[in-house]
Amino acid sequence: MSDIGITALLIVSLFLILGSGVWIGLTLSGVAWIGMQLFSSRPAGDAMAVTIWGSASSWTLTALPLFVWMGEILFRTRLSQDMFRGLAPWMQALPGRLLHVNVVGCTIFAAVSGSSAATCATIGKMSLPELARRGYPDGISIGSLAGAGTLGLLIPPSIIMIVYGVTAEVSISQLFIAGVLPGLMLAGLFSGYLMFWAWRHPHLVPPADAPLSLREKLRESRHLLPVVGLIVAVLGSIYSGIATATEAAAVGVVGSLVISAAQGSMNWITFKESLLGGVRLYCMIALILAGAAFLTLSMGYIGLPRHLAEWIATLGLSKFELLLALMLFYILLGCFLDGISMVVLTMGVIMPTVQKAGIDPLWFGIFVVLVVEMAQITPPVGFNLFVLQGMTQRDIGWIARVTLPFFFLMIAAVGLIYLFPGIVTALPRQMMG
Repeated sequence: MSDIGITALLIVSLFLILGSGVWIGLTLSGVAWIGMQLFSSRPAGDAMAVTIWGSASSWTLTALPLFVWMGEILFRTRLSQDMFRGLAPWMQALPGRLLHVNVVGCTIFAAVSGSSAATCATIGKMSLPELARRGYPDGISIGSLAGAGTLGLLIPPSIIMIVYGVTAEVSISQLFIAGVLPGLMLAGLFSGYLMFWAWRHPHLVPPADAPLSLREKLRESRHLLPVVGLIVAVLGSIYSGIATATEAAAVGVVGSLVISAAQGSMNWITFKESLLGGVRLYCMIALILAGAAFLTLSMGYIGLPRHLAEWIATLGLSKFELLLALMLFYILLGCFLDGISMVVLTMGVIMPTVQKAGIDPLWFGIFVVLVVEMAQITPPVGFNLFVLQGMTQRDIGWIARVTLPFFFLMIAAVGLIYLFPGIVTALPRQMMG
């Protein structure tokens, strides 16, 4: 059977099993088993057991459940309300006023939560009712939150970066460092758009609150101290080389428990709910990763990634054309799959092609995170759209429409890191000497 025939058979099997409602992790394992059983001489059962055990017991992966748990603990604290109180006085002077709280709040919360959906839900829980009460239009409030919520993936610590680091064998600490400048750049683009929107629609921006003196602003800013302290503890320990990503995640969990206890929101029920929420999410991710590891092994035995890389090489695509094709491919894939599934499904096949084209795997990791961010706000399977639909009861099509400008800003961000790759690579090089 030809490579095209084998690929077609596996893709059809994948979508048939997914369409029948089977979990993604089990689907990946099933397709890998079919491929190995039919087109390879290695016994599929033995390979499946060894690969899934190896994937599940990976030390690198231990950072993931800890960062997930940290996000779950913080989601149940008063942190988001405190952040609004600390940020609002400083935003009044900017065009667009309190709309910037969505962007700045998501940027700050993203630095202590690795999840886009958690960032979107936590900041939205605080900002949307407050913005509506003050008279800000729903469209720009919800659109800016959906866009800025995706920063949860790009600004470290990031669940998707850990998944990419494990599947593509790239240093997670270096990926975290590489995500800082692109994350701040994207936040800057979002804030810039809000200023432009406010300039175009001055009549839709409510008047500013009574001005506060510098001393009063600084007094309100004390509410930001817990979250800033946690960011310094988690990211500072990684960047200074004191701790690995896993050790920093443990620091983050302890810090978030301390903040929760200090705010009085930590009790046995909250602790149990946060722990169970973290376990549920991690088990889902771990099952997908285990299935993907087996699928990657199966593809390797069949020889599909090598043949695909050779076929793409014969097309004579330039680096720009290859990246453009991959961006369109991921945006399309994002209409049907969540970000983690997209990364683990494709890395085994795409990485050989990317390396053959001379693309830096570290830079490519940030590129992938950016295009996966776009997938978070593309219907019908945009996770941030689902979160906001649940919070606002609005139609998902309407939410997608008001989020569209932020989708285009992400495309602009991809263009900027392509033209100026130093935005991604300068900081890791400097940190690692």
